[in-house]
Amino acid sequence: MEPATIGNVVWHKDDKWPSEALQFLGRMKTAASWNCLHVSCQDVSFCPAPATLAGVQRSREVCSIARENGVVMGPLATAPHDRDWRQRINGLAPDARTRLVQRAEAAPLFAHAYAFHLNFRFGGMTPLDLAKFAHGQGLAGLKIHVVDGEAASLNAMSPGDLRAFGEQVARLGLEIHVETSTTERAGLSDAVARALAVGATSLRCYPLYEGRVSEIVSRTIEDLRLLQQLDPEGRLRFTLEQHEDLKSDELVRIVEAVDNPKLSLLFDFGNMINAYEMPLPALARQSRYITEVHVKDCFIKPDRGGWAHLACVSGEGHLPMHAMLVELLLLGKQRPQVLAFGLEEEEGYFAPALRWPAQGPDPFIAARTPSYTEIGATDLASRLRQETAAAQAQVQTIRSMLRDIAWQAQGSSYAHARNG
Repeated sequence: MEPATIGNVVWHKDDKWPSEALQFLGRMKTAASWNCLHVSCQDVSFCPAPATLAGVQRSREVCSIARENGVVMGPLATAPHDRDWRQRINGLAPDARTRLVQRAEAAPLFAHAYAFHLNFRFGGMTPLDLAKFAHGQGLAGLKIHVVDGEAASLNAMSPGDLRAFGEQVARLGLEIHVETSTTERAGLSDAVARALAVGATSLRCYPLYEGRVSEIVSRTIEDLRLLQQLDPEGRLRFTLEQHEDLKSDELVRIVEAVDNPKLSLLFDFGNMINAYEMPLPALARQSRYITEVHVKDCFIKPDRGGWAHLACVSGEGHLPMHAMLVELLLLGKQRPQVLAFGLEEEEGYFAPALRWPAQGPDPFIAARTPSYTEIGATDLASRLRQETAAAQAQVQTIRSMLRDIAWQAQGSSYAHARNG
């Protein structure tokens, strides 16, 4: 059943719910202090946390009252994703707040090709167009998949074309990160060769295998143990992305088993949702190995007892974006651990649930394709313009969030000094 949306609350009615619980949720629907409440037949989850400490306390009260009214609380409801980012900053030591200000003001933002996914597929956009966008926005670089651009993609370029593209991007003062949607040797080897040809510094990958999770983890470990052979001079940083199927513990297990200092994790703001994880707990589990990020927002949708995500305009969804940025900027004591924040606006992209709480310890993952976004029923030209506008707006939105973080850290430092 599709959820009913009332104000800032999304909730499901289900005959399995005790009538008292439904009445309680109905009474709460306009009095809530959270951004969004999801209710399915088994779970209640606050997504994300309220923006004030009072709101956090209200959320906890609601959880308690919900249980008393017969609502069965799932693990998402009690996940530690409800921290207030301002309170988090205020509680930092002075040196950490200073570090946070510096990193927020100098965060390396990258244009991501998926923000122009439809323009690449249907609008004739090329990799060089993305580089020009990044340059025009004053970004540090670009992240581009080997297939972005159709006939003009990196996959379609000759060795000479690849070198020429790399030289053009270098003249713009930009860094190139290449992405591929496989860990299999043939595809990974080809992507490495193309990344090296354009002078890229990083290559992202993720597995697309069908099978039991244990099999996918084992095959991915085997694949990634070949990285040193594929790039013997160690020119590339390799990142493994959580891409909707594997959980954070499984990704960490892969990185630790491969044991290659050139391999790290790429943290995506929303992909853990489909694996039945929440953003901040997933970030905390992956934190030791995160060196790159995909920044986006989404709505969290109940899906067959699990969670799907529907990407949306940054700042309008359910993800605790400020809180994640704070935690990511704080990684690394002597120098920033996160080296790239890819601006991956994906408005309209939908990804279904791939993991569920009722599954056993080694569930089966069905075959799937790399990510793509449906055009929808709108006029193509207007949809392409909408996508371009959203990508441009995200740059400003994320810069505004980073300014919020820097200002909060500066103000907190001033207040501490004044009260000291």
